[in-house]
Amino acid sequence: MADMHNKVGASHLERRAYLYVRQSTLRQVLENTESTKRQYALRERAVALGWAPGQVVVIDSDLGQSGADSDREGFQRLVAAVGMGEVGIVLGLEVSRLARSSSDWHRLLEICALTGTLILDEDGLYDPAHFNDRLLLGLKGTMSEAELHVLRARLIGGQLAKARRGELETPLPIGLVYDAAAKVALDPDLQVQETLRNFFETFRRTGSATATVRSFSERGLLFPRRQPALSTHRCPLSEGRGSSNPRALSVQRLLSPSRRTRALSGCRRGRGAA
Repeated sequence: MADMHNKVGASHLERRAYLYVRQSTLRQVLENTESTKRQYALRERAVALGWAPGQVVVIDSDLGQSGADSDREGFQRLVAAVGMGEVGIVLGLEVSRLARSSSDWHRLLEICALTGTLILDEDGLYDPAHFNDRLLLGLKGTMSEAELHVLRARLIGGQLAKARRGELETPLPIGLVYDAAAKVALDPDLQVQETLRNFFETFRRTGSATATVRSFSERGLLFPRRQPALSTHRCPLSEGRGSSNPRALSVQRLLSPSRRTRALSGCRRGRGAA
């Protein structure tokens, strides 16, 4: 702590202390509350170093945004304040809270060095104008970006491995569900099937999405919609409700009796020829 006080001068205390608080997702904000509390607790570190409580500015408008996003409103506000020479110290729990992008991180370091702004994290206090401190901060920023790359690689690698085994479950369009064996099957709800048959027949007859919506509206027909909890309810059809899911065509094929008959007969011929 004595070493920290040696780095803090009168010129720093004349300016404000900016505390930057961030969590990557809204789910983390709701569930990982301990991390948020630790970030807000850094305010006491600034007070212990000599800043008055009224001088500590908390920026928490980026809660729920990724550190790899350069367009964060709170981060841009922080960089602008540092560039204007209004900030004596920037506080963040760790480098990854401030930025996950090396370009954003090194830009902040450069501006801090030019304006004589200190940086404090959970490990210590740094002066970007000093070579050794700036070198350490640069390494921390590089490791933070590399950590994000490793996490993404692990996540994508796991998804690809599941996809190769045919075990990757993705959101299905209305009309398809996963059965007990985790296989894609036609929705057993006969009302859903009938509505979708009506939808495809209307679109085939009219040849227009707008005309299909108008036809449903004139007949007072409702279209099934899946809720986040996987329950299905019915609501009016609109043009924006068209599915961009590539599996949507599978619904039409499964609902068409002629196509199903041809597919089954083809399977029988294939087995017989074998």
